[in-house]
Amino acid sequence: MAYEAELSAAIDAVEKASRLCEAVQRRLVAGSALEKGDRSPVTVADFGAQAVVSQLLALEFPHDPLVGEEDADALRQDSNAELRGKVIDGVHSILPDLSGDEILAAIDRGTYSGGATGRHWTLDPIDGTKGFLRLDQYAVALALIEDGEVVLGVLGCPNLPHDAERPDAGRGCLFWGVEGSGARWRPIGGDTTAPIFVDEVTEPGRARFCESVEVAHSNQSHSAQVAARLGITRPPFRIDSQCKYAAVGRGDASIYLRLPTRADYVEKIWDHAAGFRVVTEAGGRVTDVTGAPLDFSLGRTLSSNKGVIVTNGPMHDRVLEAVQQVLGL
Repeated sequence: MAYEAELSAAIDAVEKASRLCEAVQRRLVAGSALEKGDRSPVTVADFGAQAVVSQLLALEFPHDPLVGEEDADALRQDSNAELRGKVIDGVHSILPDLSGDEILAAIDRGTYSGGATGRHWTLDPIDGTKGFLRLDQYAVALALIEDGEVVLGVLGCPNLPHDAERPDAGRGCLFWGVEGSGARWRPIGGDTTAPIFVDEVTEPGRARFCESVEVAHSNQSHSAQVAARLGITRPPFRIDSQCKYAAVGRGDASIYLRLPTRADYVEKIWDHAAGFRVVTEAGGRVTDVTGAPLDFSLGRTLSSNKGVIVTNGPMHDRVLEAVQQVLGL
């Protein structure tokens, strides 16, 4: 299989970062309630997960740059000494031999600007920060981009049930897709892998769509209008983060709509790259609301795209038409 070494390293890095995030969440559960606006637990997990993934990738592929969401400038400030210490402690639970300076340097590797030539990784260390703080869904999302094309994606979803129909039968999933090689999953900490596939629904009226929990991420009024045009009567499956891509990829839902909330909003590549490859390899289709493919060659953002539509494939053109009618495109 192509990219075998890269996939092995990416799965290992995402799994270890997911373990760090799980540990931070366990401490959040055990501690007192957060004051309103206190994002320190997710901040610790965010920085810590980026440090872990960045360091492990650098060991295996030292010449591959990283487009990440974070840099360590704030952690270096004296006023953030306590936060810095918590990040270092979190990373030491996974990589105990790294010095504090090495941890900050690993975080700073995420400042690459991306582009259309060569290859680089892109990482969202915690996609779904509010879901993380609610003890709900979030994802560690890592992808490899080569000459502007996403060739590999890995999603760590620590709180996602192994089986959506049996939510109490185990949680914590890893999903991955490699260009031309299909998509697979396994439990976090498990050994047995299995392929995943999108569902086979062809009539929109039988479909279920998923959308963001946070209304700031997608225009849910427009989503409801799209559902009405398509004859979808089932309630939306609201879930945080790129776990939505996983839900479509394994057939929990047929459609994921991320419709623009304002004209000037630009999507970030780390919010979609890993999920894009997982869904595509599972048999689905991903475009923006104009029908154009997502363009990951333009740096850190999807600046040539507007919104995102993810489907199981057969219904894509009908969903796209309904979206365009609602948006007046």
